[in-house]
Amino acid sequence: MFLSFGRGGRLLDELPALGPEPNPLLDVSGLPRFSAIRPAHVVPGILQAAKELQKALEDYEAHLLGTENGSGTWESVEEPLEKLQFPISYSWQIVNHLLMVKNSPELREAHQQVQPLMMNLTSQIAQSLPIYNSFKELSRLPGLVQAQRRILAGFLRAARQRGAELARPQRERFNAVSLRLANLSTAFVHRVLDATKAFSLLLRDRDSVEGLPAFARMLLATNAVAGTDQSPDPDAGPWRATLDAPSYEAVMKHSPNRELRQQLYRARVTRAPGNRGLVDEIRALRQEAAGILGYQSYADLSLVSKMAGRKEAVWTFLNYLHNKSYHVAKAEQESLQKFAQRQGHLAELEHWDVAFWAERQREALFRLKDEEVRPYFPLERVLSGLFKLCTDIFGVTIHPADGAAEVWASSVRFFYVYDEKGTPIASFYLDPYSRPQEKKEGAWMLNFISRSRLLHHTPVAFVVCNQIPPVGSAPSLMSFTEVITLFHEFGHALQHMLSTVPYAEASGINNIEWDVVEAASQFLENWPYDWNTLVTLSGHYQTGERLPASLFREIRRARHYLSGSTLLFQLYLAALDMELHSSTDPWPAVKSRVAEKFTVRKPLPEDCILCTFTHIFGDDSYAAGYYSYMWAELLAQDEFEAFAEVGLQNRERLAKVGRRYRDTVLSLGGSISPQEVFRKFRGRDPSPDALLRTYGLLEAPDRYP
Repeated sequence: MFLSFGRGGRLLDELPALGPEPNPLLDVSGLPRFSAIRPAHVVPGILQAAKELQKALEDYEAHLLGTENGSGTWESVEEPLEKLQFPISYSWQIVNHLLMVKNSPELREAHQQVQPLMMNLTSQIAQSLPIYNSFKELSRLPGLVQAQRRILAGFLRAARQRGAELARPQRERFNAVSLRLANLSTAFVHRVLDATKAFSLLLRDRDSVEGLPAFARMLLATNAVAGTDQSPDPDAGPWRATLDAPSYEAVMKHSPNRELRQQLYRARVTRAPGNRGLVDEIRALRQEAAGILGYQSYADLSLVSKMAGRKEAVWTFLNYLHNKSYHVAKAEQESLQKFAQRQGHLAELEHWDVAFWAERQREALFRLKDEEVRPYFPLERVLSGLFKLCTDIFGVTIHPADGAAEVWASSVRFFYVYDEKGTPIASFYLDPYSRPQEKKEGAWMLNFISRSRLLHHTPVAFVVCNQIPPVGSAPSLMSFTEVITLFHEFGHALQHMLSTVPYAEASGINNIEWDVVEAASQFLENWPYDWNTLVTLSGHYQTGERLPASLFREIRRARHYLSGSTLLFQLYLAALDMELHSSTDPWPAVKSRVAEKFTVRKPLPEDCILCTFTHIFGDDSYAAGYYSYMWAELLAQDEFEAFAEVGLQNRERLAKVGRRYRDTVLSLGGSISPQEVFRKFRGRDPSPDALLRTYGLLEAPDRYP
């Protein structure tokens, strides 16, 4: 058995020997040597790792073929595969991570060269009959623990979905489709990043930034002098507005210049027009792959591995929430229109008006301004409060360890996590700031290294956000939304780091049904709305004074502001994703059909939200699975109510509930089904009531001071 580097490429066995210098990308003895890794290391490093893995796979398959039927054990069948896959997985994860946070033409080219090899390698393992049959035999043996059975079932299901049971002609076509899809998804993400970087508006007239808060003017002034030796002047300019989220949102929320807002809005919703063709091809290839595997649609294929299980269950869920939110969202938009008219805006609100007037209405209703809140949330204070919450509720302590690990950017931080006995149990990197020239938009957590008793590994996570960096002499001051985002991603990290499952394949978020992986993250989002937590998160960056109780009350009251519209937009994205992967109709027709039901304010004709929908086209994780955010949020809000029921002011009782949450939701990972995990924590099946209360769609008593 051999691997080829692309069609017509050189066999791995014929590759020339590498030079004498060790490749830092291949050093798996500890944490990555980021300061030494260069794009030039990628191709030779991955080729060498692949060559070593190929030889190990040949020996492993020979061992399996020489094992008598029924005599295989977990130690002789499963564990060797975990050992031999780890080195190349470690190196490849670094490459993909750097592609998202340190993107460059050189790194893109290197990634493009070796991606076919990695796809071939993945297919080889998944489609290996000696491995597949040995895992199947092992799964029938008595004496396995539940986690082991779940791991084997997950491996066999994934292997079938990657073509293990296909005949050779079908398998060859399936592999070609899979490789093409991987290349298209990578190109899709790159085009979004390039389009975001390519557009900007240089503003020289003071009137063009009138109305912007001081932090926003400084941000735009800093953008204008980036890459020069000039100092930003927030009062005299110039200023540069970009499509990067912090800059874009500041203008859309605060600039009274309607023409500027329209220009930015149209530029953002029409970004990456070249991705239109990629959307068509990705959909067609996913449908073809599903057909080869015997499924009616890609959505049917995707849902096999999810808690929902069937399209009918997803649509029942989405329609239920639609019926709860649509009329509320419609009333919210009508109220916003009337508010704008009372303020002198007599025209119909357009898309580029909504954020601006929503911010004005929010300020009027709740006496709450973004620039008044930000100074109370410097990043360091927020981190201190977040870590204290983890100690109070989950019994772990977190300490900075900057300098203990190499980082990929100077602003990246490193931390250790300790249990109650002071034993280090995990570590994580935090990359908090936006770097639009090299870093992908959004926020995410990467489970870089999973807990493994076999490999003696403790978890390592990468937590990545895109908040406003320090501007001028001020530290990074966070909006309340950015605080929530940080908590969200850290919820993912906690589930990864606090898992006690000793098998890497089911530790943390591994082997969890994908429509449940957002539960721990959305659970943690609730805590900044708790006063006892909030006082530890806030501290004015100049005076240290905590956020006034009056402002906190307004934040609490504003939580439900436009919540019907917020929920409906998420339902629109989820329904759009599900229909795109169920129907073969042209995507403009699908988009129009879904928008008719799931939006109050219809998209512009030129709106191409799909061209930047990286969740479903830049990767396949959320393809036919974007509904997962709401499905998981139903679980998350129900789980949080277990804490509210004992009283959020009673920290002693909260700690007991927190211990139970840690021992179930955060600990058990993919070792048992999510239904069982939920029942172990709550003692019953989930209810939608808590989710509806979160969005203000079901009356609930206010349990907060």
